[in-house]
Amino acid sequence: MIDTHSHIYLSEFDEDRNDVIERAKNTGIEAVLLPNVDGETIEAMHQLESANQGFCHAMMGVHPTSVKADYQEALKEVKEYLDKRSYIAVGEIGIDLYWDKTFRQEQMQAFEQQIVWAKELKIPIVIHCRDAFREVFEVVDKQMDDNLKGVFHSFGGGIEEAKRVLNYQTFMLGINGVVTFKNTNLRETLKEVPLNKLVLETDAPYLAPVPKRGRRNEPAYLGRIAETIALAHNVSVDEVKKQTTANAKQLFAL
Repeated sequence: MIDTHSHIYLSEFDEDRNDVIERAKNTGIEAVLLPNVDGETIEAMHQLESANQGFCHAMMGVHPTSVKADYQEALKEVKEYLDKRSYIAVGEIGIDLYWDKTFRQEQMQAFEQQIVWAKELKIPIVIHCRDAFREVFEVVDKQMDDNLKGVFHSFGGGIEEAKRVLNYQTFMLGINGVVTFKNTNLRETLKEVPLNKLVLETDAPYLAPVPKRGRRNEPAYLGRIAETIALAHNVSVDEVKKQTTANAKQLFAL
């Protein structure tokens, strides 16, 4: 399996990071992809990647909740890193109107600029979308062409949104612990989404799957997500693992 979205470089893992990585490997995880948050997280992310070469892979981008009035400064830093070395994706980027709508316009501009860079570099984007499907689709529609591909991370939409993502053809849905929650419609939605359009993720330390819900999440729990998808699709867990791993390798050129 591949955990396509995990923040295990954050301070929540400072006490036992090596154990977390060991547990991940022991549960059959062959790679963990690291989305950046903002300027504060770059160093820790890079350190983790270089300590675990070939297993941890860094992305570069500014998370929408870190986009403020001075977002151009944050973008400048991202661009400097993208020019300096290679990354597997531009992420995590997008629009989040759940906590605060103050910088809606700035978020849309920062999102679009980072999409342009990803297209120039021919690498995928990893989209964070919360309470903002309308805005995200607006920007993606505008930039959609043969060079744009990526994943809607932590996908939480319904059938309509899923169909819209599938219409892009070069995009996948990132599925995490939310699919195991009692109060979600995601399992129903996923019945309409072919397995070759799904990738697995944890979003660790957040969104731990049932029965670990409410605790710190980690890549070793990825199998629980695969099991839930297998039930929704009425296929074996092995089939889900095999297909989602192939999808991740293809999308992120691993």
